[in-house]
Parts: sequence; structure tokens; C-alpha cells
Amino acid sequence: MDTSDNTDLFFSGQLLIAMPGMLDERFAKTVIYMCAHTEEGAMGLVLNQVLESLTFPDLLEQLEIDEGDAADSVPLHFGGPVEAGRGFVLHTSDYRQDATLEVDDGVALTATVDILKAIARGYGPRKSLLALGYAGWGPGQLDNEIRANGWLQAPANPELIFGIDYDDKWEQAIATLGINHRMLSDEAGHA
Repeated sequence: MDTSDNTDLFFSGQLLIAMPGMLDERFAKTVIYMCAHTEEGAMGLVLNQVLESLTFPDLLEQLEIDEGDAADSVPLHFGGPVEAGRGFVLHTSDYRQDATLEVDDGVALTATVDILKAIARGYGPRKSLLALGYAGWGPGQLDNEIRANGWLQAPANPELIFGIDYDDKWEQAIATLGINHRMLSDEAGHA
């Protein structure tokens, strides 16, 4: 299938915002940054669910990485239910490695131990979000969920991606669309 005519249907570099009626509790009131979306499937990271059960110093200890000065201020996020033991770092593109994927202008994704070492030692990216696991969809699955009114799409911006106001991030993301979240129905197929 030629995707040149369908590029508007792919949401890499954008936000997915769960509708109020999201049936999957893991994604209730989530904001997801889409790292990849093609006809083969989609992958994104949840931006607004911080893990309480594990800290960055705990993670560094498990990986036998010396904890640096920056380690205490780095929250870990639930990135999604797929491969929950695998780490991903969404970050500003001022940091690069061979394994870094530039997602969109100014935003990149790296999933190596080296970036964790760099963050712990204070020479990592200017801004970052560490996530365990990711949200993933098979071919056509996300498109079907969007058509079923499960998700809104919105342009991403650094304040929403890397902002630390996790409790209000869902409302802020909806507000970028000019919508009051109280006006959204929690029933699929209704506005």
C-alpha cells in the first residue's frame, strides 16, 4: 500500500489523549506521546503516570550503575503495558547516540543503558522522561480505536511532553485543542 497519500493518518510526534470513556483502566486519563505510527503498527509512551514502586536510584542499583548527583530528581514513568521491564528515554534532541531515534523536531527516543549513565552523571539530555514499558498497537489497531472515539489527537509541545504537572497533564492536553474536558462525553461515539 502506498502511504504517500495517507501520511496525515499517522501520528508520530503527536499526542494521543484518552477520551473520558476509555474502557482500558491502564489508559484512563492518559496522555501518550506517539514515537512511531506506521501501517505496521504504533508505539508510544504514557506521559502522565509516575511509578511509585520504583525510583531512578533503585533502577540504577539494579543495573549496577553508579548513582550520580542528578539521580534523585528523576521520576520513572509507566510508559505502557508492553515490555514493562524495558526502559525508554524520551528526551530533547540535544543528546544523541547511534541508537537514538529522532521522533520529531526536537524530540528523540533512546533505549540504551548509556543514556541512563549520562543522566545519572549529569551530562544527559537537557530534558527527559524515563519510562518502563510502552503502549503498542498492531497494524490498524490504533486506527480502529481512534475511529471508535477512544482517543483524541493533539500536537505535541515540550511543556506537555516534559512538564512535571502530571496530575493535570490530561486536562492541559485537551485544552490545547480548545476543548473543555468537562464537555466531553464518557460514552463512545458521542461528543
